Amino acid sequence: MQKLKKNVVLVVILLLFGSKSIAQETSFARLGLKAGINYANYTGTDVNTDAITNFHAGLLVELKIFKNFSLQPELLYSTQGASLKNLNEEIKNELGYISIPVLAKFYLTDHLSMELGPQASFLLSERNEVKAGDSNTFDFAVAGGLGYKFGKHFFVQGRYGLGLTEPKRDADVKNSVVQASLGYLF
Repeated sequence: MQKLKKNVVLVVILLLFGSKSIAQETSFARLGLKAGINYANYTGTDVNTDAITNFHAGLLVELKIFKNFSLQPELLYSTQGASLKNLNEEIKNELGYISIPVLAKFYLTDHLSMELGPQASFLLSERNEVKAGDSNTFDFAVAGGLGYKFGKHFFVQGRYGLGLTEPKRDADVKNSVVQASLGYLF
């Protein structure tokens, strides 16, 4: 499993950085940067949880396939988790992931796009007030949202990610995150 994670991260890094040379020669691929806020919580639980607000940041490549269709792999650092309320005590659980969404991007107009695709995330850090080491190191989700380009370079995105796997070993919960991003395409 560890070898698979390293191979996936390596392929995405090569794709992201290798596409910069392609982007200089053609409009097929454009490298970009993005950052924004996360509003994350757990779903699928009877435990009383509150959302936490944190951030995400990283790189993306927009690969134009057709006039109104692109693929957009991303490499992001994203903090997710929740605050758990138990017997008048609040326990904050923050999980730092390297997330790799690969989104199909459908342009509804020249500037407005709809995005949908899978997301694989690998746990990098765990800052919490619960027993350390009880988190799974892999999280799989589906992500979808809208994007809007301002001119050739700047864009905003709103996205929802719904976890399909359990981030905690002994808890029946799934990650849920709403993201708002600002970005720049080179």
